[in-house]
Amino acid sequence: MNHTIVRFTLLTLVVLGAVFALHLYILNFQNLPLYNDKIVLSYCINGILAIVVVAVLYILREKYKSQLGFLFMAGSAFKFLIFFIVFYPAYNQDGVVSTSEFFAFFLPYALSLILETVTLSKLLNKLDSTAS
Repeated sequence: MNHTIVRFTLLTLVVLGAVFALHLYILNFQNLPLYNDKIVLSYCINGILAIVVVAVLYILREKYKSQLGFLFMAGSAFKFLIFFIVFYPAYNQDGVVSTSEFFAFFLPYALSLILETVTLSKLLNKLDSTAS
């Protein structure tokens, strides 16, 4: 496995693990249930999907260089689809997506997206510099 993918995987695990711990600490501090709202599943799915998207784009970087942006957007659309299949029905069961439900999904989603974007931006810059 390539060092870029391994490095991204480790970074994703460390960042999401640290934020998950902080998230649980804040929930505990506010006397809220720690493991409601599919929080563990959300962090796991968002982490796994981020790693898969980056790995696939890294593997396809040479062959589909000019389409990587579109492939990245397809990966984001896939993650939204997963949200609407796995999380939204449970979150919207009572007709309202609560703040804790929102943050249980949005924090790992946003962090994963930021990590993906930074990593893929560096990858694209590296591809552009080698092409010149």
